[in-house]
Amino acid sequence: MIQELLEYFAVNESYIFNQFIRHFLISIYGVLFASIVAIPLGFYLTRHHKMADWMIRIANIIQTIPSLAMLSILMIGMGLGPNTVVMTVFLYSLLPILKNTYVGVKSVDKNLLDVAKGMGMTKKQRIMKVELPLSIAVILGGIRNALVVAIGITAIGTFIGAGGLGDIITRGVNSTNGGSIILAGALPTSLMAITIDLILSYIEKKLGAA
Repeated sequence: MIQELLEYFAVNESYIFNQFIRHFLISIYGVLFASIVAIPLGFYLTRHHKMADWMIRIANIIQTIPSLAMLSILMIGMGLGPNTVVMTVFLYSLLPILKNTYVGVKSVDKNLLDVAKGMGMTKKQRIMKVELPLSIAVILGGIRNALVVAIGITAIGTFIGAGGLGDIITRGVNSTNGGSIILAGALPTSLMAITIDLILSYIEKKLGAA
């Protein structure tokens, strides 16, 4: 099995690398777009508490929809391809990023904000110089969780022609004695998720200790 796996890697090195990059970029784009929306929204909700429960509840509902079902629903409107997977990742990433941003900003000591306000800081300055630095570790924790989940979701994007490492896994499933091919897709996927989790976890701890 190991020898067959190494031979498959040697013969298909370029193909596997391209699918790895494609998989990574689809995951990154979805989480990046979710961060652009969810982080400012999380700050906004800390000033509008009545809306917070509703928005987080909506994000929770989205999270409960099975990923394959979500892909199928979005495919009806967006068609086949990576854009549909990026949108799926975007929707699933909203909850962890939004919730962590809300919790992180809410946990900032109000006395510090009062001091900043007393020093003449504007609202924007208080956000950028006080709230964001003090909540960034918690926010990053949400991004880390979202990205690890995104890598798993992107793997099933193969069913709608999005490419990625899921294509290699599917090839193995459809092949006779395709165990080595399955591993050629599954191992890089797992390695990507574990590596990203470790790196972001390390950064999160450093920021939290700062």
